Amino acid sequence: MKVASIKRKELVIEGFKKYLPEAFVLYVVEIFLTANVKFKIVNGRKTKLGDFRAGMDGEKHQISVNGDMNPYSFLITTLHEFAHLQTFNSFQNRVAPHGEEWKNAYRQLLIPIVNSEDLPEDIRKALVNSLINTKASSCTDHQLSRVLNSYNKPVEGEEILERLPKNSTFVLNGREFIKGTLRRKRFICEDIKTKKSYLVNALAKVYPIETKENEE
Repeated sequence: MKVASIKRKELVIEGFKKYLPEAFVLYVVEIFLTANVKFKIVNGRKTKLGDFRAGMDGEKHQISVNGDMNPYSFLITTLHEFAHLQTFNSFQNRVAPHGEEWKNAYRQLLIPIVNSEDLPEDIRKALVNSLINTKASSCTDHQLSRVLNSYNKPVEGEEILERLPKNSTFVLNGREFIKGTLRRKRFICEDIKTKKSYLVNALAKVYPIETKENEE
């Protein structure tokens, strides 16, 4: 291997070390170094964890991943986006974004992770379930999302919506709501100000409001 290639690999390893579980850094680095892709680590986005964009007019393909996730969430999201890259390289735009072709690519990337002794057992079980019934993202796979979220660093005052009692009041995106009943994987919540009802993801991160009733 040329000196320049060795130095590049070392730089890439150091870059990924900040975001990935140490045991899986080399695995991801090898995937990246064999791919003709621009990889960007960006600030957290509310609408998505990662993104793949095919290059136009000779430009490099681009993958972006939120940098505010815990290491295991970052790992799974990164492999999700590499699966999009591999699928595009093989099929371009002739297949569905999360069709069988993407699912097969994603599963193949996950298998070495699932088989590793360095993967926590709760994540392994959730990923095995994902391999059987692959979802479009870790967000839509609630069990996987729930397990991955358990590795987040605690944020003062923040709570997962499904953990709050019914009729609890909470703040989400600067608005106050009352938690209602569960409808599949979302809770019907009433905006206190407008009295309108909205469906809120059961795993949404919210800020409970302490009331006199709660204090009692």
